[in-house]
Amino acid sequence: MSESDPAEIKQFLAELRDFNKEKRRTAVMKLGMAGGDQAITALIMAVQNRNEDLIVRGRAALMLGQLGDTRAVMALIKALDAPGLQTPLNAAEALGKLGDPRAIKPLLLMASSPDAKFRAAALEALERLGYSGEEQQSELNKEQQGELSEA
Repeated sequence: MSESDPAEIKQFLAELRDFNKEKRRTAVMKLGMAGGDQAITALIMAVQNRNEDLIVRGRAALMLGQLGDTRAVMALIKALDAPGLQTPLNAAEALGKLGDPRAIKPLLLMASSPDAKFRAAALEALERLGYSGEEQQSELNKEQQGELSEA
């Protein structure tokens, strides 16, 4: 990967602060393709920004997974609880790509979601992290059995 052009990065960062959400949506993708420390920092901030457009946040999560930098892990874990579908689904996918074990427990929680899309995304990410569906189901069954025996 070639070194990012500082002038381009500066332009993309300016677009990420634009009032127009379409420009911000595009800027996130451009930053993800450009890469580099400034891009990673900006994408982490975008995925964490609760006031940001949900598509911008979702795309930021997606691009953080593409960039493969584990500095994004904690922001992506928090993004698993973001509103909408795109951000949590892309965050789960990104966490699977990053391969950091800190994501296992939050992904196990997501795997018990009543939403089938969330469960599927979490299970796929966990598989990439070395967990199989049977292991996850076994752990969830043990937890449920423990809850039943305590009742």
